Amino acid sequence: MNKVKEAIREKARALGFDAVGFCSADTNHRQKSDLVAFLALGRHGDMAWMADTAKRRAAPKALWPEAHGIVVLGMNYGPASDPLADLHRRRRGAVSVYAQGGDYHPVIKKRLKRLARWMCECHGGQVKVFVDTAPVMEKPLAACAGLGWQGKHSNLVSRDFGSWLFLAEVFTTLELPPDDPAADLCGSCNRCQEACPTEALSEPYRIDASRCISYLTIEHKGTIPDALKEKIGNRIFGCDDCLAVCPWNKFASPSSHDSFFPRPQATAPRLADLAGLDDAAFREVYAGSPIKRLGRDRLLRNLLIAVGNSGDADLAKTARAHLGAPSPLVREAAAWALERLRKKPSPSPR
Repeated sequence: MNKVKEAIREKARALGFDAVGFCSADTNHRQKSDLVAFLALGRHGDMAWMADTAKRRAAPKALWPEAHGIVVLGMNYGPASDPLADLHRRRRGAVSVYAQGGDYHPVIKKRLKRLARWMCECHGGQVKVFVDTAPVMEKPLAACAGLGWQGKHSNLVSRDFGSWLFLAEVFTTLELPPDDPAADLCGSCNRCQEACPTEALSEPYRIDASRCISYLTIEHKGTIPDALKEKIGNRIFGCDDCLAVCPWNKFASPSSHDSFFPRPQATAPRLADLAGLDDAAFREVYAGSPIKRLGRDRLLRNLLIAVGNSGDADLAKTARAHLGAPSPLVREAAAWALERLRKKPSPSPR
């Protein structure tokens, strides 16, 4: 089966995947125990789906009993410039690198299906494909398949691509020899922990998602606690701080996939401009973007928090315009922003 494995690797690279590895579908007991502990501590916040799917998430064979081998794939979405530069542009919103381009799900799934179809035609067996659309523990599987290791920020780190890999999997009934797992090369470095604005990484390799800015601005559907609002700064969709400071990024290269290139509307957009979008305009501007999944109200919540943190008195009118919004989520954020601006004006923000 080694020849089959290498043929799959070659085909995957020809289809545009930058990283390819193989692992077994057998349960990894450490992954299961880590997930149980994470859920027991409530660190998943209000992401109830994580608890609801825990049994299937913890074991690939629980998701699909017929699976024997897993092909783990990565696509490089590395940025061409400093991902943290926009944090200093207080009149604008900072957007996570992964969301600055088009939605990666359809881009990757199209290639995955082509690979899976080719595997069945040429080598037999049955397959199932996944791109962050099922209870699959992608990062541990990627580490088992040798694509990288889970760093102290709990995300995957690659020797070749740093922090910037989108992951996907092909589960197969073929029994493919696994690759060697990647070694953990974090060493004594703890830059990711030190960089976290909300101390969501108080322990190495353990993240408290309920404090993570990516969770708060993307997954969380309710009001964000005031103490955490102040730490969000101008981040309106996600946070890259722990990823961007990783020293292994020095080996990374910018993505060559044009689907992931930054779009103007998702690259440091002006807060005042975004606040003026009605629902129809929001849907039009962010069609095909990960940002669309937020919905206008949650995006408004996030950008009004950024307005409050801007220190720019000129943006007070932006917050004031939403005090009477139909959504209580938006009204609360607008009121907080006005109060914050009243208390903490700042000279000459950009």
